Amino acid sequence: MEHPAFTLAVLCSVGGIAGYARRKSLPSLMGGVGVGILYGISGYLLKENKEYGIHTALAASLLLIGASAPRAIRLKKPVPVALSIIGLTAGAYYAKKYSDFYL
Repeated sequence: MEHPAFTLAVLCSVGGIAGYARRKSLPSLMGGVGVGILYGISGYLLKENKEYGIHTALAASLLLIGASAPRAIRLKKPVPVALSIIGLTAGAYYAKKYSDFYL
């Protein structure tokens, strides 16, 4: 269950760094690395069977959706649309895992 979180941690961090390298976008750097760190923390918590791993992954997914969905709807560019889809997919995955374990 921690594998998707670690994968998303790397993808979000690399994406934020790439956004900064291409366009000198500080919000892309801070957002990508910030969400990547949240996914990394959730992966660690899940791997160690500690509290709030799934909760942290859900929070990171909601943050990713919240940051990318308005831009995806407004601009209809591929990167925000892809980020929204990734966030929705990860959020659905961790919501399912949450319902399996807690409900």
